[in-house]
Amino acid sequence: MEITEKMVEGVRVAYMDCRGSYDRIPRYIAEVAEWVMGNGLQMTGRVYGTYYNSPEDVSEEDLVYEIGVSIAGEAEPSEKIKIKDLPAHRVLATLHEGPYTEVGPAIHALIDHATENGYEIAGPITEVYLNSPLEVDESELLTEVQLPVRRPD
Repeated sequence: MEITEKMVEGVRVAYMDCRGSYDRIPRYIAEVAEWVMGNGLQMTGRVYGTYYNSPEDVSEEDLVYEIGVSIAGEAEPSEKIKIKDLPAHRVLATLHEGPYTEVGPAIHALIDHATENGYEIAGPITEVYLNSPLEVDESELLTEVQLPVRRPD
């Protein structure tokens, strides 16, 4: 598995805070996308999930995550959908090909690489979805897994 260090550009996103089963993620992505289009905003290509805890550590109903899309334009946030600017930041990244349910080893590889190489972990795991299960077979799904880090001194 290839792991690279890179800078992620800052981006404006529309997102929603989520709790519970990951099975709801496709519905949440659709909800955010519908809100974006309904408010005259343009989606600029990045569909992501940021995961604040893990199904290895908490029960399914206690999973906490954020689902969002990068946008261009201005709109008033709603009760459920919010807007924020994500700053540029450094990540360790790897590409996972295959079902979303099998991304765990990629996450562990990033954390192990960071720890073994003296990086400080600077935030939660983010998965950037490069294609969609509506477009390709599950075995062809591409997910860039990112771990925000600070370089070792």
